Amino acid sequence: MIDHVGFSVSDYARAKAFYEKALAPLGYTLVMEVTAEQAGQPAAGFGSGGKPDFWIGAEGRPDKPVHIAILAKDRQTVDAFHRAALAAGGKDNGAPGVRAHYHANYYGAFVLDPDGHNIEAVCHTPV
Repeated sequence: MIDHVGFSVSDYARAKAFYEKALAPLGYTLVMEVTAEQAGQPAAGFGSGGKPDFWIGAEGRPDKPVHIAILAKDRQTVDAFHRAALAAGGKDNGAPGVRAHYHANYYGAFVLDPDGHNIEAVCHTPV
């Protein structure tokens, strides 16, 4: 089981603002932030229930973008994530919809963050 994931971003303030808005429909908030003095570079931990499990750090843009999928409670939440992420400056990388090539109830939406990371919200339950 994965405890948390993290990746670097090229513009920490811009990415933090993007994720605060884009992840809100999924129930994620900024849970904690560490300073450069504490960790070598600033980092922001987002999560739900008080535990940060999605981290961004100011190390600079990585050579290749990453793909992260966050579980949504229902299809409407996937739709809300997609709208919020686009409104926050993300780029559409796959509108909300069924991806039957994964399985019959795979409903996901994909957005590229300001650094090109592919962030997905996914729901596995029928309608």
